[in-house]
Amino acid sequence: MPQASITRIHPAAQWSGAVVHNGTAYFVEVPESGTDITSQSQAVFAQAERTLALAGSDKSRLLIATIYLKHMTDRAAFNAAWQAWLPEGCAPARVCVSAEMASPDYLLEIAFTAATAQG
Repeated sequence: MPQASITRIHPAAQWSGAVVHNGTAYFVEVPESGTDITSQSQAVFAQAERTLALAGSDKSRLLIATIYLKHMTDRAAFNAAWQAWLPEGCAPARVCVSAEMASPDYLLEIAFTAATAQG
């Protein structure tokens, strides 16, 4: 039985920008800009769209998202931005948890899983 290939997008020593295997893309986004939850969420969503495109996918093909918030008090504002970003009827399964961030400037991190065009 042939093995499915693994494609690593922008691999680095500690992580890859995304990993695609067997028609599924896996990646994490942290905010590259923004100072509040809304602006950081919008930055993460724009970054996710770029990563999805590189993986041969788009936000309508998201399967699951794990959302890490620094402050659970930001959940309502995040949810408003999330709902505005997602195409109608395309919400993935998701979980939202409070967590300590890798950088004190981050208010959120999101781990995404999406089907690709091959999936």
